[in-house]
Amino acid sequence: MPDLIEKAAKQISEAKSVVALTGAGISVESGIPPFRGKGGLWEKIDPMSVAHIDALKKDPEMVWRVLIKSMKLVLDEARPNAGHIGLAELEKLGILQTVITQNVDGLHQMAGNSDVIEFHGTFAWQRCMECNQSIETSQVDMTTIPPQCACGGILRPDAVFFGEMIPAEELMRSQKASANCDIMIVIGTSAMVEPAASMPFVAKNNNAVIIEINPEPTQLTTRISDLSLMGSAGSIMPRLVKAVQKRLEPL
Repeated sequence: MPDLIEKAAKQISEAKSVVALTGAGISVESGIPPFRGKGGLWEKIDPMSVAHIDALKKDPEMVWRVLIKSMKLVLDEARPNAGHIGLAELEKLGILQTVITQNVDGLHQMAGNSDVIEFHGTFAWQRCMECNQSIETSQVDMTTIPPQCACGGILRPDAVFFGEMIPAEELMRSQKASANCDIMIVIGTSAMVEPAASMPFVAKNNNAVIIEINPEPTQLTTRISDLSLMGSAGSIMPRLVKAVQKRLEPL
């Protein structure tokens, strides 16, 4: 592993454009359970009954009580872990340009990344279903469920529910960033859910080096990853950033 980290650090330190693609795995260490996979939220509740836009429109109180309220409580306590902080450090070094994330927790921004493309929107903000006004989730008054905007409309997460489209602008920006990078760091995702799953392939098809950080092998590991650093983001990223910093130090 030390040799792989040094090899990855060398390539990252020499890169002109680095983009990161992150998934639920990077936020698990911050206490945020994944939606999919073993132990995921969708094992406990049917996503079509609580996370579909039709369910929200039909019975917003139920969706708030079953899904959104519990998510708010988790996010109110969640803080960036060493994986998020490592990506923010790479941006401070002038190396990382963009983070493309499938997560809705806002932890990349909290850690310090400035250009974050949120494929699925965010639970960190709510918006009114009537006037479209936005409010930070942490500031939402939970006295009444579902909580309401000052205009009387019902608040909803500024996230993409099942049955809604990925914002076209976010998709276009992601494709452009992926096509133009010379290194993509894939962290905490098995790259199974489209359209985010196609971004490493867009990068690879444009001759980018794919560096994967995951606890276990994924479909990317044998197909397109050039370097696979097996382990949690919280354990790998600090070592990787330290190795990059060392290479950037003046002789």
